[in-house]
Amino acid sequence: MDDLITSSANPRLKLIRKLRERKVREQYGLFYVEGIRLVAEAIQQGWPIEMLVVAPQRLSSEFAWQHVEQARQKGVRIIEVSAKVFESLALKENPQGLAAVARQRWTPLSMVNPNAGELWVALEAIQDPGNLGTILRTADAVGAKGVILLEHTTDPYDPAAVRASMGAVFTQQLVRTTQEEFLQWCAQTHPTLIGTSDKAHQDYHEFTYPQGLIVMMGSEREGLSPPYAALCQTMVAIPMVGRVDSLNVAIATAIVLYEIFNQRRQRGSWPGLGANEE
Repeated sequence: MDDLITSSANPRLKLIRKLRERKVREQYGLFYVEGIRLVAEAIQQGWPIEMLVVAPQRLSSEFAWQHVEQARQKGVRIIEVSAKVFESLALKENPQGLAAVARQRWTPLSMVNPNAGELWVALEAIQDPGNLGTILRTADAVGAKGVILLEHTTDPYDPAAVRASMGAVFTQQLVRTTQEEFLQWCAQTHPTLIGTSDKAHQDYHEFTYPQGLIVMMGSEREGLSPPYAALCQTMVAIPMVGRVDSLNVAIATAIVLYEIFNQRRQRGSWPGLGANEE
């Protein structure tokens, strides 16, 4: 372990602070994780971690120290910093004293296989990282395999997305692809795609969802664009009777995913498993 770092001007710490910028995260293939629960989840999931940052003056949790030791035994570099230095890295007030720099993981589109019964979510141009993190969290809750990020969707490794995911960023497979690549893949594999639109005639609750599929969700402002809607075998709508004319995209995604989840529970087949398996 290195000596205690007491200067916020340390070059390694400067790089960590720069990971708040997407271009830097993409350049190095790294991202920043802060907080005991999130760091512990990354360690438990065997996520590739470049280093842990520990502020001994702030870290009083035995649970946290157990995970620090577990990471050390796996060969992860541990750097200790003063409480003041850790605060210069922290994303929120009164930080817990544990953070990590982790490697990004991306799954190739070719590995997505809804035809084998997998449940996936595809997101077009979602801009808010908090929404993306919340969708990841819901996808994990219903047993989805992962999330496909289409076009200019925000970065799942943005600190706000990581925090909103409550650790689901470490359990969900993440695919990043272009419209052209996605269209070609669909033409070759013929996956079942179910889209959402407030103009659809099919009620989301009355539709019977097949075992393996991709739920397509559009951007917060525009919804699913025509090229992606045209790919969908069915478009479903969530009925609304109030004055507002739209739902938050993370809420809408959760409603549809839990409808799929409940239908599978009733059939005795769970997400990620074949029909009639438990």
